Amino acid sequence: MFPMNFSKSNPENFLETQIEFLKGVGPKRAQVLNAELGIFIFNDLLHHYPFRYVDRTRIYRINEVNDQMAYIQVKGKIISVTSVGKQRAVRLVAQLRDETGTIELVWFRGIKWMREILKAGSEYLVFGKPSVYQNKINIIHPEIELTAEAPENINKSLQPFYNTTEKSKIAGIDSKAILKLQRTLAEKISFYEIKETLPAYLIDELKLIPLKEALKAIHFPSDSKELPKAAFRLKFEELFYLQLKLLKLKLVRTEKHKGKLFSKVGEQFNHFYHHRIPFQLTNAQKKVLKEIRQDLGSGKQMNRLLQGDVGSGKTLVALMSILLAIDNGFQGCIMAPTEILAKQHFETIKTFLGDMKICVALLTGSTKSKERKQILDNLKNNSVQILVGTHAVIETDVQFHNPGLVVIDEQHRFGVEQRARLWTKEEFYPHVLVMTATPIPRTLAMTLYGDLDVSVIDELPPGRKNVKTVHYFENKRLLLFGFLKAQIKLGRQVYIVYPLIEESEKMDYNNLMEGFEAISREFPLPQYKVSIVHGQMKTANKDYEMKNFAEGKTNIMVATTVIEVGVNIPNASVMAIESAERFGLSQLHQLRGRVGRGAEQSYCILITGSKLSAEAKQRLETMVRTNDGFEIAETDLRLRGPGELSGTQQSGIVGLKIADLSKDSQILILARKAALRVLENDPHLALPQHESIFEKLALMEKDKTNWSRVS
Repeated sequence: MFPMNFSKSNPENFLETQIEFLKGVGPKRAQVLNAELGIFIFNDLLHHYPFRYVDRTRIYRINEVNDQMAYIQVKGKIISVTSVGKQRAVRLVAQLRDETGTIELVWFRGIKWMREILKAGSEYLVFGKPSVYQNKINIIHPEIELTAEAPENINKSLQPFYNTTEKSKIAGIDSKAILKLQRTLAEKISFYEIKETLPAYLIDELKLIPLKEALKAIHFPSDSKELPKAAFRLKFEELFYLQLKLLKLKLVRTEKHKGKLFSKVGEQFNHFYHHRIPFQLTNAQKKVLKEIRQDLGSGKQMNRLLQGDVGSGKTLVALMSILLAIDNGFQGCIMAPTEILAKQHFETIKTFLGDMKICVALLTGSTKSKERKQILDNLKNNSVQILVGTHAVIETDVQFHNPGLVVIDEQHRFGVEQRARLWTKEEFYPHVLVMTATPIPRTLAMTLYGDLDVSVIDELPPGRKNVKTVHYFENKRLLLFGFLKAQIKLGRQVYIVYPLIEESEKMDYNNLMEGFEAISREFPLPQYKVSIVHGQMKTANKDYEMKNFAEGKTNIMVATTVIEVGVNIPNASVMAIESAERFGLSQLHQLRGRVGRGAEQSYCILITGSKLSAEAKQRLETMVRTNDGFEIAETDLRLRGPGELSGTQQSGIVGLKIADLSKDSQILILARKAALRVLENDPHLALPQHESIFEKLALMEKDKTNWSRVS
């Protein structure tokens, strides 16, 4: 909620009135508005923006209407009203006629109520989406009003449509009801009493319309020219304050949080760089290491996001950063979201370090009590220099001797409180490096991680080949099996991934158990060995199957997406994904990243049914066309929207009321630049021209949004 300031003529701040006191609401409807739409006070309703508009300025003749049209408006007289069908299958059909023809209006619900209000011989204004049934044009569940009683502007305007839920509709609060409440609220307030929330110089420079005009026009646009100006103003403001808050967090952190100074590049780092790296670092890795070294030597706490596609070498960069910590007398920690990934990091780091005299320990939920006590003792006395683990590393009894750098992998899987515990144990904050293998579109990164510095590894190590991706329909299954057998004959291993574990009555997709049986029949013992892994297995059983596959004892792993993160088996060269249309683009890309880790050519095979939606086709075409994770992420953002990409942890961040990160990137960049300039010139917002910004931020502080911050 962003309660709005009003002028001195309205000291009681009318817009903070509880919504139940608005005419037409009352206590029962207020409960629905609270629970379903987050509308608690008048101001929330004012900021419940339309999600689209339909042109009501044109009234079509009935003979012009066809089923290819979107929403249309017609006017005519009801000539008959009849009930068709029997018992539960009954429907109400009204014939509407104008001078050019007749159209059917159909209702399957609310029949008794509609029969009472429809008057034969009266003229109605009808609005809805035309469709065809038995070669007749009809409109199902149209909006309908007596022409004589229709609001004066109903057929002269763009009609807004508001988001609602199924539960709110059942309670009688649909888009039309919201519009009615907006009209009631508009009658009670003067838009000209609304106080401006942006400084005058920004409004002038960016040619923004005043807030009062924007709010009025967004709900009641007079024409199609006014609407874009209103939307731009409100989108800019929303993104400006989001960026301002994030940048202010960063400013406060750099001012207040002194980081542990890494003043030298010492023996461990240099030995590792010259003698232990098995291949030449990419230019991207060198660039990122330089950025990290500058942070660690600045005396300020580092909070950096490291983005890198699967296999780009993030773990190596993280290890080299930890070696800098060790050279300066500090300890390092890597926290991963799952035991599989934690073990993967532990093994990778041990392999990288080889015979170097650095003690690395692994701490997870399944670590035995005796071993755990020994690790904790060694951690406290500085015998353990690198601790790798799951959330177990943030339990209260885990005490570091002198923590210098915390690396958090796949950080979106950790809650805010879990992450915070890593550094609130310390009087002086350790440096924080957040890693993600999920490429994040620029606009989303600026929003989710707007207070972090961002580094990107956008190169694959030398010798890595791009995974070849193909799309097969189910009728090519024999071709697929032949290809898999040829790969196994060459000594390679295969993943086959399914989206479901158990049968679903609603979804006609292959499930894991049926798939496992079918694969076992096609690839029988003793010639082939097939293993199965899914999230419902006991950890010990899952680890056993993973270990067998990692050691080459099984040829095929049939699995769910449990293998999406944390499996590094260079000999696995084929990823076959069943019902690939069920997966999002980023998830498909993550799964593809499980292969292509060795020197041999690897393949990703997307298997689908023949009936595909337009969006599914676009996802599959994108996967076949490119291996670029950032291009894939941008496409995914455009197709699915930011809320789904960021996951529930960040839904508070991306819960924008009017801006759309997939469409409004230019406004976001403009807003961030403006916010940055404001803080550079006036970091404490103390200047008179920034009084409105200071007041708005203070009001925003009342809203306990989960910013999903790292610091």
